[in-house]
Amino acid sequence: MTFFLVTSIVKILVVFTAIMVGVALLTLAERRICAFMQDRLGPNRVGPQGLLQPAADGLKNLVKEETLPAESDKILFMLAPAISFVPALLTFAVIPFASPLPTRWGDVEMVVANLPVGFLYILAFGSLGVYGIVLAGWSSNNKYSLLGGLRASAQMISYEIALGMSTVAVLLLAGNVTLTEVVAKQSQSLLTWNVFPLSLAYFIFLVAAFAETNRLPFDLPEAEGELIAGYHTEYSAMKFSMFYIAEYANMVTASALMATLFFGGYDIPFTHWDNVPPWTPLKTALTLGAFGLKTGFFLFLYIWVRWTLPRFRYDQLMALGWKVMLPLALLYLTVIATLIWFLHARLGWAYDTRFAVVLFGVNLLLAVPLFWVLDRGHIVSGSVTEERA
Repeated sequence: MTFFLVTSIVKILVVFTAIMVGVALLTLAERRICAFMQDRLGPNRVGPQGLLQPAADGLKNLVKEETLPAESDKILFMLAPAISFVPALLTFAVIPFASPLPTRWGDVEMVVANLPVGFLYILAFGSLGVYGIVLAGWSSNNKYSLLGGLRASAQMISYEIALGMSTVAVLLLAGNVTLTEVVAKQSQSLLTWNVFPLSLAYFIFLVAAFAETNRLPFDLPEAEGELIAGYHTEYSAMKFSMFYIAEYANMVTASALMATLFFGGYDIPFTHWDNVPPWTPLKTALTLGAFGLKTGFFLFLYIWVRWTLPRFRYDQLMALGWKVMLPLALLYLTVIATLIWFLHARLGWAYDTRFAVVLFGVNLLLAVPLFWVLDRGHIVSGSVTEERA
């Protein structure tokens, strides 16, 4: 029991400190990547290559004057940033990020809390962040903030359903809701990574994850041109910063989830020795590096999309969520569940590379009509300009 408590405390301190430092550096990375895309230099004055810019921004927010609107609900106004910020951190607690680390007292699992219902925990805590945003908009007693909060709640509720439905297919293949088991199921070969047998589920999850984190092209709650700054119009100093920290922490969690659910988690491709005992510190270090590279790729994808695509109109966003994503997730889940049942129960196949290849082929067949319909002739057929008389 002492060993368990000590290792748990150490993991909590290390993991959440790493996330907070990573979030600070992620803000710098976004500004530097944005500058590169726009042929600018970006932050480069504070520290070597601008590395201390996040520290300067944090110090500035610490010493800024805190404002409190006279007509606001003061208690909820102060609590809202924390309600938005805390779930973003807690969600990461059940994500395994490396193979177990051996010590002389026993093996230490590289996950803060290896819950038997880890995936359900993520869905539950991930949905709590919307309360902070809605309460921030309502408690500010500002019409722009209220509209931003309402937009955020409608958007996050709309895409949360599709996100949850897309991951049911992952649980059907894994046969377990523990994320360590999900990773273990994908470790047989590269083709058994869920991105291949569940390609359309990954596509649905990716789009829904962008909407859930309020990132472009889904950042309607913060549409500066329409709602000033959305739900955090009345916030300043560190309370304002906590919303941004929560956004970037949600990006980290969503990227880690995509790596875990669809890209093998900490599994190193083309190898098997990293997934079986005996565990060694080298295995732990290499699997941690693999997990970090996969998560970093998705973080780069978030930044890349933000500075590439324009924002949706709000009616387009809601139509995509309810008329496309939700029916697509339900239909796909029906097809894939039927196929898994047929391969398991009727043909007696165990889940292996052959099983994954068959599912991948079905996903490709489904993807052709799907993307043809979604494309509506703009890319596949080429856009056509109507001639005016």
